[in-house]
Amino acid sequence: MESATTAAPAATATPPGPSPAPPGAAAPGHRPEIQGLRAVAVLLVAVYHIWLGRVSGGVDVFLMLTGFLITGSLVRMVERRGRVDAVAFLTRLAKRLFPAAAVVLGAVLVAASLFLPADRWRDTIAEVVASALYFENWRLALDAVDYLAQDTQASPVQHFWSLSIQGQFYLVWVVLMAAVAWAAARRGWPVRRVALGGLAAVFTVSLGYSVATTATQQQWAYFDTGARLWELALGGILALVLPYLNLPRGLRTVLGWTGLAALVSCGLLLQVSTMFPGYIALWPTLAAALVIVAGTTGSPIGADRLLSWKPLHYIGDISYALYLWHWPVLVCYLTVTDRTSPSLAGGCYILALSLVLAAATTRLTDGGVDRLTRGRGTPVRSLAVGLAFLLPVLTAAGAWTAKLDADQREREAFVSDPANYPGAAALDAGGTGTAAPELPVYPPPAEAADDVPSTYADGCNQGIDSSEVLTCSFGSDTPERTIALVGGSHSAHWFPALERIAESADWRIVNIVKGACLFTDLEQTYKGAPYTACADWNDGVVAELAELRPDAVFTTATSSSIDTEAGFGGEVVVDGYLDRWAELGEMGIEVIAVRDTPRLGFDTAECVATRGAAACSGARAESMAETSPLEGLEGVPANVSLIDLNDLVCPEEQCPAVVGNVLVYWDGSHFTGTYMRTLAPALEERIRTSTGW
Repeated sequence: MESATTAAPAATATPPGPSPAPPGAAAPGHRPEIQGLRAVAVLLVAVYHIWLGRVSGGVDVFLMLTGFLITGSLVRMVERRGRVDAVAFLTRLAKRLFPAAAVVLGAVLVAASLFLPADRWRDTIAEVVASALYFENWRLALDAVDYLAQDTQASPVQHFWSLSIQGQFYLVWVVLMAAVAWAAARRGWPVRRVALGGLAAVFTVSLGYSVATTATQQQWAYFDTGARLWELALGGILALVLPYLNLPRGLRTVLGWTGLAALVSCGLLLQVSTMFPGYIALWPTLAAALVIVAGTTGSPIGADRLLSWKPLHYIGDISYALYLWHWPVLVCYLTVTDRTSPSLAGGCYILALSLVLAAATTRLTDGGVDRLTRGRGTPVRSLAVGLAFLLPVLTAAGAWTAKLDADQREREAFVSDPANYPGAAALDAGGTGTAAPELPVYPPPAEAADDVPSTYADGCNQGIDSSEVLTCSFGSDTPERTIALVGGSHSAHWFPALERIAESADWRIVNIVKGACLFTDLEQTYKGAPYTACADWNDGVVAELAELRPDAVFTTATSSSIDTEAGFGGEVVVDGYLDRWAELGEMGIEVIAVRDTPRLGFDTAECVATRGAAACSGARAESMAETSPLEGLEGVPANVSLIDLNDLVCPEEQCPAVVGNVLVYWDGSHFTGTYMRTLAPALEERIRTSTGW
């Protein structure tokens, strides 16, 4: 999932004017080049997103600018009052930030109901709430390391992640500056000296953490507030030291153009979305710092002459709203046109519409709100104004969620009748999946992503990064049989069927699975890198099974894959499977090895939601061998039973997305829990037949 970047609000604080300013330093007060810098950065963000399909590094620039402005504002407050007035500071921010954000979030809810397929409604609502409450970055961080969530489509509010970081930063900085005020008063030290020491400490610790985390968990680090604080601290340090930089105009002219050129080229030369935010993010932040250090040179050839240009200055004024609008407009455009990227003309329409909406929103939420509160700008009124915009959005999101929940409960009551939703039973009876009455698909595409094995919500399935062996038991405490479910996500999706069998057959199911990790001693990779956590986990699983001694291990017998270059689709019996099965045989453990299932290679739920079930079948040959690799397989240990249920999934050359009114896949390769439960009778019969149980 591509990560978005963000622009800092255009008016979150009074532009700092540190004083006294030594000769040659930028003049205190208004800094027109900062508005121009904002404009350049937000235009880069929009252009890179719309036409280049990548990120530009603008988020780092705006985080640095936010640190620059907010630090200057808070330090001056401490110097004037001897303390931080947190209530006044935060309520003013709420009045500035909440209205524009609420307008966009409310518009996104309306647009989602009109333009987005139903399978994206719940996620969109949840992300709107996360954005409104400033924790969208953590939601995306969790999705970035969640194996099942990594192929989800970009949300129309995904770009709010950096605004969430800024919101968290405001709280952290209030506490930090309060500590600075206390320490300066207690020791009698200058406020700026104490603040500089505190910011230097934050910068050092956060940058070190960012470098380390980016090297090991880059997807998490991208959204992690702790890995981004150093960029804000860098801006704060610049605000404190800037008055003491006495550079000649010629040098500042060179620095201005150097910084601007470095900023514009950053996204072209670096793959920001996969390399940031470690030390490489120093490139755009220092580039912006050079522009600020250059300041207002007064030179006819200075970069500040361009940055002070009135049209650019105006875009800087509306940069916050422009950033808020450009991403949802882009996402809705791509959804409506069914494109993966806009044309040149389409991109111009997106940018033009975003500019119009940004201008209107800024006029409404800045000018309009200011007029309403003129002369009455108390903290209570400022907070009330912000909440007056935000609370209706949260209320609407809650009401829509409640409606979806009520609809779901009504459907579940109807679905409980197998005559209405036979699922795999429609094929088991020799039909083609059309014997069931014509009814709406279940689970509805909008809810399909939630119809996964309960072991995910229970925390029983190990994620990508850890090698710890997690075990969870389900079913009878005094079982007739104990089966260990072992392997990756294509083993895990059989759990609902096994759990259904265990309820009636007096079995116990022990869940031992890990994302993207096959049960073999073969060295595996994940996203092109050695998957060492998988190898370590596999060793631990063998030790766990040796102690547990289940009656059988249920795991995959083959591995299917989408491979357009391979004539057989890439389905193979993985090297190491037979050796692993033999190892279990030496422990007296049987193996029930099930042939892997087809992969359709596209988001099935979204396809059904937008195009209908009939248009959403996938070719069996794209992921499966024409003849099962299990037929005539040599060297199969005596403790192994091989089974294949693909006749109840993909009986012909095309694999249907819906069978017996039940949605088969919730994504492109994993079964819905509902369809798996309809497979339970056939699975039990074939297990008993093959094992003699």
